[in-house]
Amino acid sequence: MLNIGPDITPRAALGDKGYSSKANRAAARARGIAPVIPHKANEKNIPAFFAKSLYKARARIEQGFGRLKRFKRVALRCEKTARNFRSIVSFAAGLCLIKFVHTA
Repeated sequence: MLNIGPDITPRAALGDKGYSSKANRAAARARGIAPVIPHKANEKNIPAFFAKSLYKARARIEQGFGRLKRFKRVALRCEKTARNFRSIVSFAAGLCLIKFVHTA
């Protein structure tokens, strides 16, 4: 999750409860990245502070991917080449944007 590249340094790593291990948090902190991962209910030593506003942004991103996956060609990866798949995703994103703008 954190091996993006040597020249990219994100400020925060957003993840769900599946990534809440101590090793993932320590790896993020070692690179100078703030881990925004909710703690599991059965974890011990849960800190009092949690960046809920950043975690809400993660939910918006997940909802965007959900909207894109409603398109069958995107969800099933019907296009095999990267160029064609990118164009189908762009087309689907455009349709989602048009629908979002005109219903607001």
